[in-house]
Amino acid sequence: MAKEMMYGEAMAVAIIEEMQRDADVVFYGQNMAMTDRDPMLKMFGRNRVRIAPISETAEIGIAVGAAITGLRPIVELWMSEFMLVAMDQVLNEAPRLRYMSGGQVKVPLVLKAGYGFAAGWAGQHSNCLYHTMMGIPGLKVALPSTPADAKGLMAAAIRDNNPVVYLHHYMLTLDTGYVPEGEYVVPLGVADIKRAGSDVTIVATGWMVKKSLAAAEQLEHEGISAEVIDPRTLAPLDVDTIIKSVKKTGRLVLVDQAPRHSSAAAVIAAEVAEKGFEYLRAPVILVTALDAPVPYSEPLESYLLPNEEKIAHAVRSVVTERAVRV
Repeated sequence: MAKEMMYGEAMAVAIIEEMQRDADVVFYGQNMAMTDRDPMLKMFGRNRVRIAPISETAEIGIAVGAAITGLRPIVELWMSEFMLVAMDQVLNEAPRLRYMSGGQVKVPLVLKAGYGFAAGWAGQHSNCLYHTMMGIPGLKVALPSTPADAKGLMAAAIRDNNPVVYLHHYMLTLDTGYVPEGEYVVPLGVADIKRAGSDVTIVATGWMVKKSLAAAEQLEHEGISAEVIDPRTLAPLDVDTIIKSVKKTGRLVLVDQAPRHSSAAAVIAAEVAEKGFEYLRAPVILVTALDAPVPYSEPLESYLLPNEEKIAHAVRSVVTERAVRV
């Protein structure tokens, strides 16, 4: 059975269900469990749900220590930018301890943070920082784009024995969709074909999946069949599913809210160039943010970021104007 719920609600449901399933799961962070009326505090008590001081270095450092002693901490960080003050813990401590101990130490923790708040939050909270994390050995990165994936990937992240950066897009928070009830786990490292197509492959992440699907719907009326793939996790990255789609369509458009030169799209383009170049009938096109800070002004923000029309234009380009061989 499936129940309609919001993206943000689906994450909360996954955390509650995992905490009910496993007594080692603890949840803490800023601006939570602030009063005795907090629902999760009522359910699990202050030993497992608590507010933390405003120190990301302390929060994540505590999580690393708790994880290696047997707990499964989830740290609510709210904004991905807040992680930047604790990048030693995120990039240099949590991901490396299992390797450096020869597998004797497990570090099962989840760093939960929002990103990409493109609604007038400007350069402080509209960023996409996953490129700094997706290439760190031992660190996994999840970016759900739907309520169902938000639940399933959260469950998988909590159960994983490695640190997982779980990034949820703020512009999707109120989006609704059908979510399986009860235990539901989406494996890390498995992409999802959100829409089947035959003329061009669109690979998009996070909020851009929604925009790519809207562009694909528009293009369908023009006789262009676009396949939309959501990697769902950037580390591990399911390159095989992408290559298989490119082999079928011969064309690839990569859509990423991050700036071009610090995007997941650039990494995916490199993978396709190495492993699927022979299948390409046109150049790969990247539809990304411009290499500039996100402005406060709404018109300038719209100019900077990808949208449905920019995606549709790129697809038309690879399907018609820029085909290099048939």
